[in-house]
Amino acid sequence: MSRNEILLAAVTALSSTVLAQPSGWPPSPDHLTIPVWPGAAPGAPTNLPPEADLTTAKDNVVAGRAVYRVGNVVTPTLTLYKPTAKSTGAAVVVFPGGGYRILAIDLEGTEVCDWLNTAGITCVLLKYRVPDTGPYPESTAALQDAQRAMGLVRQHAAEWGIDPNRIGVLGFSAGGHLSAAISNLYEKRLYDPIDDADKLSCRPDFSVVVYPGYLALPDQNFAPNADIHPTANTPPTFIVQAEDDPVHVENAVVYFMQLKNAKVPAELHVYAQGGHGYGLRRTELPVTSWPQEVEKWLHTIGILPPGVE
Repeated sequence: MSRNEILLAAVTALSSTVLAQPSGWPPSPDHLTIPVWPGAAPGAPTNLPPEADLTTAKDNVVAGRAVYRVGNVVTPTLTLYKPTAKSTGAAVVVFPGGGYRILAIDLEGTEVCDWLNTAGITCVLLKYRVPDTGPYPESTAALQDAQRAMGLVRQHAAEWGIDPNRIGVLGFSAGGHLSAAISNLYEKRLYDPIDDADKLSCRPDFSVVVYPGYLALPDQNFAPNADIHPTANTPPTFIVQAEDDPVHVENAVVYFMQLKNAKVPAELHVYAQGGHGYGLRRTELPVTSWPQEVEKWLHTIGILPPGVE
């Protein structure tokens, strides 16, 4: 073989190895998974190809590992991840990102649940509909799934060992926008109520917004998104983003100022470097230590009791 052929074979082998690394998805049988809707989701399309991993060898890797990009989601689900440490009773519904086109289901989903579980927090991973399901009000589908999910988690709180008054949301990128959206658009369901789950509040008790998009409008000199109006009833919020994020750090800063003006308890972390889409995968950059800051904040706002690490 020539030198070029050897290099090509090595790159191909490395790409195959990266893509073959375990993603934690689909969930193992010991994780309870339930449908979000008892039948077809409201307005669900009927012409999408089958749900699939849409990751290719050309997609970027994060911290040396591929990202599982699930697409063509017509049937949204909730997957329960129980704490591996002593349960605190707190729970988080996780919204992966992906531009409302795909879901980075491991990087911003299963790996998040693994971390939360070690902190004694129940994680409920929402596989919401994509593509073209947001941002609200361009489409209501993802927010419908999120609203319904919050009601279902509260309905199952006793069964799942959850305090119904300590259920928050955590989302990344488009999922970060979804976290902000449901934190402000919870008074009225965006669908006709179905059962008792829809009689329960879908307001999160706290919200974590990680490198969000759609909260400041670059074509309007980064004006606030007029469709999201924080009030004094918006839940306490933690926001993190890198200054060099190509999706624009103004999303975090502008939303934080909206929360501040509405007198909502909020904490903003802006890091010098990090870009976009790092999830929880540790690198040499300080931004990837954000999960530890979230844990401190959860103690501060009383979601995690004193003395729980």
